[in-house]
Amino acid sequence: MAAEKMANLLKMDVEVKMFRKEFTPIYVYYKHGDEEPIPIYCNNGEMSNAQEIYITLRNMMFVLSFHPKHLALRQAREEIMQFS
Repeated sequence: MAAEKMANLLKMDVEVKMFRKEFTPIYVYYKHGDEEPIPIYCNNGEMSNAQEIYITLRNMMFVLSFHPKHLALRQAREEIMQFS
């Protein structure tokens, strides 16, 4: 839910891939175009609440917005820092 909320805020697509039916660690990656995906979150299998995950994703996207390769994130920096 947290990744979908961040993607909706930034008008991005979400792709969910399930590797096993049982609970496994959750990984969230940021990918733009044909670039290599960048890992931005992993919960290592522990329980987390959606708000905590969203804040972590938001902080990572904010940091990425300063990288020169991610101009789209730089333009969306204000939206990234909003609490919604």
